[in-house]
Amino acid sequence: MSLWSAIARNKLEHSVRKGRLDVVFPGGKSAQFGPHGDDPVRIAIQSEAWMRRIVLDPELQLGEAYMEGGLVLEAGDLYDLLDLFWTNFLTHGRTTSALPAFFRKTFRALAQFNPQDRSARNVAHHYDIGNALYRLFLDADMQYSCAYFPVPDTPLDEAQRLKKDHIARKLGLKPGDTVLDIGCGWGGLALHLAAQENVRVHGVTLSCEQHCLARERAEALDLAERVDFEIQDYRNLTREYDKVVSVGMLEHVGMPHYREYFDQVAARLSATGTALIHTIGRTPGPGATNPWIARHIFPGGYIPALSELLPAIEKAGLMVLDVEILRLHYAETLKAWRERFLARADEAEKLYDARFVRMWDFYLVCSELSFRHGFHTVFQLQLGKQQDAAPLTRDYLYKADASRPAIRQVSPANDQRAHAYAKK
Repeated sequence: MSLWSAIARNKLEHSVRKGRLDVVFPGGKSAQFGPHGDDPVRIAIQSEAWMRRIVLDPELQLGEAYMEGGLVLEAGDLYDLLDLFWTNFLTHGRTTSALPAFFRKTFRALAQFNPQDRSARNVAHHYDIGNALYRLFLDADMQYSCAYFPVPDTPLDEAQRLKKDHIARKLGLKPGDTVLDIGCGWGGLALHLAAQENVRVHGVTLSCEQHCLARERAEALDLAERVDFEIQDYRNLTREYDKVVSVGMLEHVGMPHYREYFDQVAARLSATGTALIHTIGRTPGPGATNPWIARHIFPGGYIPALSELLPAIEKAGLMVLDVEILRLHYAETLKAWRERFLARADEAEKLYDARFVRMWDFYLVCSELSFRHGFHTVFQLQLGKQQDAAPLTRDYLYKADASRPAIRQVSPANDQRAHAYAKK
């Protein structure tokens, strides 16, 4: 057995305490790690070169090996394999490669430096690879962010509709409001707000594919007069809006730009307005983007810790009105996406190739597990400039009233209807 295989074997013997992993090393020798079980995961490493790469930097090279065929899964599902690695190696925010992790965290500001031209390239890398791919696994409204599951087993389309309703309630929309949607995607949320709440929405994106489809959808729904979609960097906007919403976009901003981002939110938000920022969050504290995700899926991206966001929010002159943590909702969303993607994997392979299918499957699985194991969650940050920019309790989010639907805002300063409602 070679040096690199021996190092891998020694590490696995000392680390695998849950689950059962069988490994076929280069040259054909095999070994078993972990407690004996009836359903082991079995992998084969195809060469010493791949073994060396995985040993030196598993957080990057495990995914590379799976994509390129250097690691072959012979028994078990990819989910089983990555869950075994998460359980035995990555709990409590640990990394599997101390030196590469140190350098990634040390130079993370450089990796996340996203001026406007670089932001546009990063967005194109992920979102302009073809709408046909996203139609394979997203819901009918093409919501590419965490759904909302008030009860288990809620169908994906319903869970995404409930997410949009939940966000609308937090915005406290009133007929005639103007809304800025930063990172509007394919337009689903903007169109939902305009149709259900009788507001005007300005959605901005850097993706050409998203922009074209969003405009087509607005025309088809006869909402083009109330919803305007634009290819534009959020930093170039100058108008003021009654409400600001941003869902699944902050992950692309990058840590060096948080002050710039929240300064712009504050500048675009009216004095009495409400903003809702929905983002994946990092629970162990500040860190660095997974290198495989950064290389293949979201270049320039970073999932923030709450401790990294609050200073920028405060310095922008915004008040935190509410913070809601959606635990495990994204895990359920990703589970549904993967099931739908695998059911149509043959179509994905025709669009791209088998390597792409393995890459996308790896992305969906490792993302789901990052939520299952508590490394990631979702933050919904409700922000404003005044204390009364949102209701005093969360009752309005969950209770509908026949005389006053729960989706309306209760703000004594901003809505005279609140006085009559409070007297009831």
